[in-house]
Amino acid sequence: MNYQQIFKRYEIKYLLSMQEKEFILEVMKPYMKLDKYGHSTIRNVYFDTDTFRLIRRSLEKPVYKEKLRIRSYKAAKENDNVFVELKKKYKSVVYKRRLVLAESQAWECFQKDIPLPVSSQIANEIEYFRNYYKPLYPKVFISYEREAYETIDGSDFRVTFDENILYREDDFSFASGIYGTPILNEGETLMEIKAPSAIPLWLGRKLTEMQIFKTSFSKYGLAYQDIFKSGGLKYA
Repeated sequence: MNYQQIFKRYEIKYLLSMQEKEFILEVMKPYMKLDKYGHSTIRNVYFDTDTFRLIRRSLEKPVYKEKLRIRSYKAAKENDNVFVELKKKYKSVVYKRRLVLAESQAWECFQKDIPLPVSSQIANEIEYFRNYYKPLYPKVFISYEREAYETIDGSDFRVTFDENILYREDDFSFASGIYGTPILNEGETLMEIKAPSAIPLWLGRKLTEMQIFKTSFSKYGLAYQDIFKSGGLKYA
């Protein structure tokens, strides 16, 4: 299967009640359908320095910020594909670069601090990041249930709904079960609009009509803040 490796888009987030989510799904019906992933359980491991330099910097809301993670769209064993993703944000635009590796290959590179077994521009960018911030450690595992929608007409516009967002500070295996500390309140859904430019008029009008406004929301950032408040930070 061919996977998209480069993304450039705006990512706009909204916190919804279940009632608001159901209404928006009705509004979307003439325009959107479930994408090839449809309903999935996404698993992410975020990497950071021993002092959480990357997420602390991100929470300061700088003009430019970046992060590195490994992601899987299913419970992954050593021969299953996972994504090594470098995500950057500059002046509200999100740039994502990702490589596809076997789960065992990805973990070997990070655990043994050896180069990625790929020669490409994206691999070079990831390696530059790793060397600049080294040493990096797996810090937080974040999972969530996602419904992902794409447009019927094939335009590059997507909407996702994330629920049951959980984090934990250990057990980083993609083969493990789903458990952890919740980030969302009961009944909340995180909607994310991913668009190359403006939000379509049909959706923008409904959001305004319902008085649903965008919010600043970082899954890793909220997990870090919760860990910090509880006094549970673990330094490598």
